[in-house]
Amino acid sequence: MSPSPTSASSLNPPPESESEDQRNLATTRLVLEPLTSDSFKNKAYAALKNVIANMDVYRNRAEIRLDERQLAQDFGVSRTPVREAMAQLEREGFIRSVPRRGVYVVRKTKKEVIEMITAWAALESMAARLITKNATDEEILHLRKMFTTFHDGQVAAHLDEYSEVNIEFHQSIIRMSHNSVLIHLAENLFTHMRMIRRKTIGEKDRADRSIHDHMHIIEAIEARDTDRAEELVRTHALGLADHVARYADYLD
Repeated sequence: MSPSPTSASSLNPPPESESEDQRNLATTRLVLEPLTSDSFKNKAYAALKNVIANMDVYRNRAEIRLDERQLAQDFGVSRTPVREAMAQLEREGFIRSVPRRGVYVVRKTKKEVIEMITAWAALESMAARLITKNATDEEILHLRKMFTTFHDGQVAAHLDEYSEVNIEFHQSIIRMSHNSVLIHLAENLFTHMRMIRRKTIGEKDRADRSIHDHMHIIEAIEARDTDRAEELVRTHALGLADHVARYADYLD
């Protein structure tokens, strides 16, 4: 079973010889349930990825260090499957290994985040195009139902809840394309996007603009207006890239 997404990370205090910046680490610990399946590597990988995806990685500059030994203990397995899971997560760009220091959750630079958003804009806009041709009326109706509780200025009052709905909306757009290759390509990119969306949704007027953009997108999809749906989704995504370029100084 995957751990609660509200959990934080298992950490090691840095050696006394490290600098003040190196000692500025997050200090909370992952709360993980022991693994009970034979596929320990896959379980450890899924659990760790889920926790990382739900971290507020961009909320502060503190580095988040993962403790392989503690993670193995919490999972109730040997260190080998945890090490293998970490190696896979490192290949996917979620963590990095620093010799003689440890393993850290990756915080992307502003340039990297903008490049990810630009790639996402291409995938999601094509997904929107495919939705108008492939999705069922019931699937499209589900998109509208997501936002029924956020009209009349309720977005700001329930920002955390809206943030999760916002993330689910974009995940649904990809899934409803019914294109398995596109869905596979978007999978890891979406996890990175999820982390930056959680940080940016409360900045400036992005929440209010987001719901208006989403409703226009839904209207175009409901009308099966292929070109407009594709254009609106791409413009919405690139609007996030522009926001990051202008305001996300915390990424530098």
